[in-house]
Amino acid sequence: MQSLSGPSGSSSIQTPSTSPKILANWGCSRIRASTDIQLTGPIGPSDWIGRLPDVPYALGPGDPAFRLQLGVHNVKQSVMISNIFGCIEGRFEPDHYLIVGAQRDSLGPGAARSGVGTAILLELARTFAAMVRNGFQLRRSLLFVSWDAGDFGSVGSTEWLEGYLTMLHLKAAAYISLDNAVLGDDKFFAKTSPALSSLIESIIKQVDSPNRSDQSIFDQVVEHGQQWQNEVIRPLPMDSSAFAFTAFGGVPAVEFSFAEESRPYPFLNTMADTYDNLNRALHGRLPAVAKTVAEVVGHLLMKLTHDHLLPLDYGCYGDVLLQHVARFNEYTALLKSRGLTLQWIYSARGDYVRAAEKLRKDIYSSEEHNERLLRMYNVRIMRVEFYFLSQYVAVTETPFRHILHGRGPHTIAALLEHVSLLREAPENFDEVLFRRQLALVTWTLQGAANALGGDVWDIDTNF
Repeated sequence: MQSLSGPSGSSSIQTPSTSPKILANWGCSRIRASTDIQLTGPIGPSDWIGRLPDVPYALGPGDPAFRLQLGVHNVKQSVMISNIFGCIEGRFEPDHYLIVGAQRDSLGPGAARSGVGTAILLELARTFAAMVRNGFQLRRSLLFVSWDAGDFGSVGSTEWLEGYLTMLHLKAAAYISLDNAVLGDDKFFAKTSPALSSLIESIIKQVDSPNRSDQSIFDQVVEHGQQWQNEVIRPLPMDSSAFAFTAFGGVPAVEFSFAEESRPYPFLNTMADTYDNLNRALHGRLPAVAKTVAEVVGHLLMKLTHDHLLPLDYGCYGDVLLQHVARFNEYTALLKSRGLTLQWIYSARGDYVRAAEKLRKDIYSSEEHNERLLRMYNVRIMRVEFYFLSQYVAVTETPFRHILHGRGPHTIAALLEHVSLLREAPENFDEVLFRRQLALVTWTLQGAANALGGDVWDIDTNF
């Protein structure tokens, strides 16, 4: 018998040694064929198509004369995980903190998956500790975290989030993930909450590109007339710990990474993810690229921990909401023909914009060094992301409650998908479900506007 093992060693594919070889795909491993025996049946989805030229990737069944046996030998057991924390306490707002974290575990050598991020995390901790010893004062606390069980679905960070969910939005101003920080050196990406976009723009204008020392990252991105947001900003992916912080915990989050535009790093999550292979893929420039990521994160942490007023763009969600709401305009006539309207969403978005403008004016006209006012404003700013978590769905059933970045029937994306049925399949449009989804979105938006507007005694009814 022949035995072919995958990277984890937990499965084997056995075929009779006298049989002709088969052409098939099993994850990242392949069994090459000397004959053209292939699976039959319907062709697989386009994102399943492999790299073998002129080979149709079908879903089966195959030739009944040829049998293929896949053996999986997994052992289930409970394992204690260990998240490691280190903290530098802030002076004026010690109960408010910034979190920077990196996954520590990996299924293989994990150079790109966890090694680079952990190295940057340790260097940042060493650098900030030295700065504080030399007199640098942090206004807010800085929390360094090494997460365990990241390769099992960000278990370490998610378990910690679950344990502190009821108070996290009261304490954490932002989260920065160092996972997958270096997968190439061609393109710089920031997978982020919109609240951090303006701050990221100012920082990449200050940090030199690892490819060209005479240009900043920002200059390199826009040198051919591109819009920097289109080139750099990406939505938070579900496989990142940063996604859970925003969509589950209501904390602004970002994950930075350098990657190749032409092709992804081929050894991620394999036994070949070694330092040598990663450095070779970057043509020996791994230390330089990792240093650039560390500089970007370092500048970000300095601004977030040191500035008197948190540099989070609470007003940006007015534009973000407008982009989402504008996509409903093409269905206005179809909704009106059924006696339905989206006016409540438009109204809630307008209230949010007005509340953000009022807060901006209040901050501008307040005393710059009034610590009580500063703390009050910072608390309102740092909770903006939390305001977009729907309070009308159960966390146990719908954990990602954010109406813009989350998943579930309470989100704007779900409402838009349902409304699109008016054109694509009107017989499947459910008016009762539409009213429920519209109510869930509107209540959350209106609640966010009210919360940003201030306390209940700030509604111009004083006497």
